[in-house]
Amino acid sequence: MTVTDGVVSLKHLVTMETLTNEDVLGIIKRGIAFKNGAADFQLSRQYFAANLFFESSTRTHKSFEVAEKKLGLDVIEFDAKTSSVNKGETLYDTILTMSALGVDICVIRHSEDEYYQELIDSRTIQTSIVNGGDGSGQHPSQSLLDLMTIYQEFGRFDGLKIAISGDITHSRVAKSNMQILKRLGAELYFTGPEEWYDSAFDVYGHHVAIDDIIDQVDVLMLLRVQHERHHSEKSFSKEAYHEQFGLDQERYNKLKSSAIIMHPAPVNRDVEIADQLVEAPKSRIVAQMQNGVFVRMAILEAILNGKA
Repeated sequence: MTVTDGVVSLKHLVTMETLTNEDVLGIIKRGIAFKNGAADFQLSRQYFAANLFFESSTRTHKSFEVAEKKLGLDVIEFDAKTSSVNKGETLYDTILTMSALGVDICVIRHSEDEYYQELIDSRTIQTSIVNGGDGSGQHPSQSLLDLMTIYQEFGRFDGLKIAISGDITHSRVAKSNMQILKRLGAELYFTGPEEWYDSAFDVYGHHVAIDDIIDQVDVLMLLRVQHERHHSEKSFSKEAYHEQFGLDQERYNKLKSSAIIMHPAPVNRDVEIADQLVEAPKSRIVAQMQNGVFVRMAILEAILNGKA
């Protein structure tokens, strides 16, 4: 990846670790420019994009589709349920086919961690890979829209106190965000059940009780409880989780007046956050969804720049 005169060029986007701080800020600022109608963009030729989602998705899938269409890309429909995957075709062969057909960009979500490695290492596959989420690994486009939301609010990352709360071990959003936010100078805290935390994350921040940090944070980043990854935990209680770890009205009232609440969604209402707080004044959950379109436009533009 390269940044020249503020223009970011990428071959792939599969993990936040491959982005420099300059890449990150370049994409954020370009996303803001798209949002403000201040970005000038024209395609140099016809480009094709395909969105291959092997796990359920609304926000990521559809915001990439909207972003692609706003940029003027031709979007190739793909439905895993009716594809040759059902005949035993591997992901590699699916993308090999897309590449052979002339698809320039494949946005992929897959349950396998680091599914993308084989694809980007291939000498035959020419299509660019954008990771829309890999298992419990990374979610770079969500991280970038989160960063854009924070940057719009505070204009910086350095020195901000940010708490990431919830199902951290299974969260690709948390893993992407903790890496880049630490690198950008934020002070990180983790809250939630200790059994959903890995001490390997101690290099990024500290695990604390939510009530010990709630009145100090600038950003409270809530994570979805991933019920589908906790199917064996029959004793899980939504009510108990909300009482011990969730954002209720009492905790909301303790937040600083300048603090913001974030959540990648979908939201489990009255679990991670009280129903009435999803659209509260300090909530930026809707703004995150809006920003998702514009930051993904910036990501796609960076990929196209890499093809120029």
